[in-house]
Amino acid sequence: MVIETERLLLREMTDDDFHALFKVLSDSDTMQHYPYTFDEKRVREWIERNIQRYMVLGFGLWAVCLKETGEMIGDCGLTMQLINGEIKPEIGYHIRADKQRKGYAKEAAIAVRDWTFNNTPFNVVYSFMRYSNEASARTAMSYGCKQVDEFPDEINEITKVFAISKDEWINR
Repeated sequence: MVIETERLLLREMTDDDFHALFKVLSDSDTMQHYPYTFDEKRVREWIERNIQRYMVLGFGLWAVCLKETGEMIGDCGLTMQLINGEIKPEIGYHIRADKQRKGYAKEAAIAVRDWTFNNTPFNVVYSFMRYSNEASARTAMSYGCKQVDEFPDEINEITKVFAISKDEWINR
């Protein structure tokens, strides 16, 4: 499965993506709003978990690659997440620090949103993040979401939840 945008290719991750993904998930600046940065073991488990998701669910976080060079610069995709006590479809994204603020997360998230509404039965997709993660909140809003919830939790202190419905997407 490959999703193509103007500048990106989103494809299933493989074990060969370890080094590129390690650069993203082990970076303390990129992961500053996540509960931890990833070590080698966690990155390998991340890849394996997504490979399992592709087989079981037909989706997961996909490798975000520059179309021009094939270079993997992060991940973006659809996962099922526990959000304020309910399992919901969530678009998540991580982009390597030197490739941030170039619109890649927005471009990838739009592609995942469109793929989700065209290929799954979900009528709403979500993005959630730590209250202080303004960049992720801006990305969620850039692909059409609005804030729909905010709640205290142990991991994020306060979590903000953004969402867009299929009807909002159709009528945008």
